Amino acid sequence: MRFSALLAFLLLFNFGFAATASTHEGLPKTFEELIKSEQVKSQEEAAKVKSGEATFNPVPVIMHHIADAHDWHLWGEGEKSVTIPLPVIFWDNNGLNVFMSSKFHHNEAVVESNGNYYINFHEKIYKTDAQGTIEAHVDEKGAVHLQNEKPLDFSITKNVASMLLSFVILILVFTAVASNYKKGNMVPKGIAGFIEPLIIFIRDEVAIPNIGEKKYAKFMPYLLTLFFFIWINNLLGLLPGAANVTGNIAVTFVLALIALIVVNFSGNKGYWGHMLWMPGVPVPVKLILAPIELVGIITKPFALMIRLFANITAGHIIIMSLISLIFIFQSAFMSAGSIPLALFIYCLELLVAALQAFVFTMLVSLFIGTAVAEHEHH
Repeated sequence: MRFSALLAFLLLFNFGFAATASTHEGLPKTFEELIKSEQVKSQEEAAKVKSGEATFNPVPVIMHHIADAHDWHLWGEGEKSVTIPLPVIFWDNNGLNVFMSSKFHHNEAVVESNGNYYINFHEKIYKTDAQGTIEAHVDEKGAVHLQNEKPLDFSITKNVASMLLSFVILILVFTAVASNYKKGNMVPKGIAGFIEPLIIFIRDEVAIPNIGEKKYAKFMPYLLTLFFFIWINNLLGLLPGAANVTGNIAVTFVLALIALIVVNFSGNKGYWGHMLWMPGVPVPVKLILAPIELVGIITKPFALMIRLFANITAGHIIIMSLISLIFIFQSAFMSAGSIPLALFIYCLELLVAALQAFVFTMLVSLFIGTAVAEHEHH
């Protein structure tokens, strides 16, 4: 179902570019001109859709929904939108620059900071001058790109803010669980009664079977943190207006990188011996298999990266695509089918949120188990 969703999105993506392809003459020279041209283009496309001359293009809406941003947009459009400004932090030749994203005024204003001027175009910060001079070019698909210099961006974006929120939730939840046991309660109460079965499940069904009773304990903090971090961020991503954290390839890349480090730094002599110089195998075969095994060391955790990213992103795309059918066909009757299906997929995503956290944690524990297992001497 996930690959079908991605295929459907690619078809919508190509359709969207085909629908918006047009000739571009007289590229804008300033940021103000660029914003006005984008607004005019959007208004013209909306008028064509309303008149029936063109079909609604869902790609920009879907891409905006799953993308990161320098502010946290909740609802509304333009001046009527409700948005939480976030800290913009970047490094340029004038040193460290820090200000709130509201200074960009819905990404339509030129911002002065420490004597330099900056703009935010498609959630990328570019350097400019007081007049907002830009160097724009149009690719073969009709999209406008800027060639202005970009500073090093360390901003607290929507995804980062959502991760910080998940950290706070994790700390509060496990602090409450720990305090319950410090009080000497033999039977868990409150939030501890909900969390304890999950902890026991990870211990008895994930850690012990894959790592072993003798060595599982030191990996439990990592496995529990991994499971609850992915699960909580998956659930937060399903809230209206929330960030798509685990659907961001950078986040899943870091999770895979940490798994790679934990697994291989935990590996014993037998693990590396069987990995690089397999006992009982002819030397010519060893020379062939050793590079393959080295590649496997890297690809196994990063397969988890792609799996988590693709499944979470596909869920968002399916829901948004189903809702977009109402606007593509411009018929209220389409909502009779698309809305129930979207609600069904949304409920299914609640299961997927826990399932993907479980699968990631299970496979990481399996990799750890192979690294710390005691091998027979040959």
